[in-house]
Amino acid sequence: MVAKIYQDSLEEFLRIELPDAVRHESTLFDELASPFSRSLVIFGAGGLGRKVLAGLRQTGVEPLAMADNDSRLWGTAIEGIPVFSPQEAAQRFGESAAFIISIWSEGADRRIPLLRRQLAALGCRTVLSFVHLFRKHPDLFLPHYRIDLPTKALAAAGDIRKAFDLLADDASRAEYLAQLRWMLSADFGELPPGSPHDCYFPAALITADRNEVFVDCGAFDGDTIRSFLTRRGDAFSRIFAIEPDPANFQTLRDYVAGLPESLRAKISAMPYAIGAARETLRFEATGNVSSRLSSQGTYEVECLPLAEITGGAAPTYVKMDIEGAEIAALNGARRLIEARLPVLAACVYHEQDHLWRIPLLMRSISDQYRFFMRRHGEFFDVVCYAVPPSRHLAPGEYTRGKGFSRSTAPPCIHGGLNE
Repeated sequence: MVAKIYQDSLEEFLRIELPDAVRHESTLFDELASPFSRSLVIFGAGGLGRKVLAGLRQTGVEPLAMADNDSRLWGTAIEGIPVFSPQEAAQRFGESAAFIISIWSEGADRRIPLLRRQLAALGCRTVLSFVHLFRKHPDLFLPHYRIDLPTKALAAAGDIRKAFDLLADDASRAEYLAQLRWMLSADFGELPPGSPHDCYFPAALITADRNEVFVDCGAFDGDTIRSFLTRRGDAFSRIFAIEPDPANFQTLRDYVAGLPESLRAKISAMPYAIGAARETLRFEATGNVSSRLSSQGTYEVECLPLAEITGGAAPTYVKMDIEGAEIAALNGARRLIEARLPVLAACVYHEQDHLWRIPLLMRSISDQYRFFMRRHGEFFDVVCYAVPPSRHLAPGEYTRGKGFSRSTAPPCIHGGLNE
């Protein structure tokens, strides 16, 4: 009965008529911003705010001002636009302009519902998120990471249903539906709390393996390895840590170098990208979690398929948080995955259609996996877990000590985009 409730909810979403969704995309910004759709203040003066500013200017709209919680920016100007404190911006424009929240990253003080309440408390009459502006002008702004037009999701109804049918438990179905609802509404306040289990190592789903060969694709500064070692200590065989960003890689190497010799000897840090084939690709090297392969990047990295990374070692657990390159990496590892059936933990939040394309791709590689979906952050860090039968915990096995132990780390150590 519970599963039927989720199935009915899915069909309710997919019954939305495309013409209605198109109208929703193209008119909602003006409806929410009315009567100030051309009198705008950008709240957030970081990278996203600058993107909003540049896009608005291309539409012929000059923002009145920018505002930011960072006091170091108050009294400065960005591209000729003054930056005020939220209080001063509210005093000047709270009754005469629409404030566009242009901040999007994890953090207790950066949540869009909280920022909306902050501006409302200061007297700002009209407040909306950048998503509605992006959807009004998709040719200028979209896709922007996972944000895209909901009509594209509705056009993929068949694949959305197929991916939903793969999910093995109600927690996965509920998360999947929550993500679909957000795609339509862009209401940042409607997502339920994320999974209580730690990111990439959900304690109640996957058995531990003392001979684990863990491949960390997108190792960043070693945060996931830190989390892994907290749970496992030295009870593993090998770790391959893959990180192409040069600044992140140096931090990763420094972290590994500081570990005890018994651990350090089993960890290989490598400065590569993971993809479908051996090639040299352009890369945006930002030195933070949003580094990514991009044709616009000014840095070049060597990209390798997974099998060339691990050599003769057969991976047993593969994590992929590689900023949208997950599909290429899975395709490049197809034969290896089919032969070895490692646990797969692949992020599905970097692009809108990865929510369904990645589970379907993993299912096309092997029909032996069971699929689970969990969100470990407020908004980001949505992970699809493909678990082979030999590694899946039956009900009650976690309480008998067969699963990954819980750590005292926060649910997800990194994730998200810069402002």
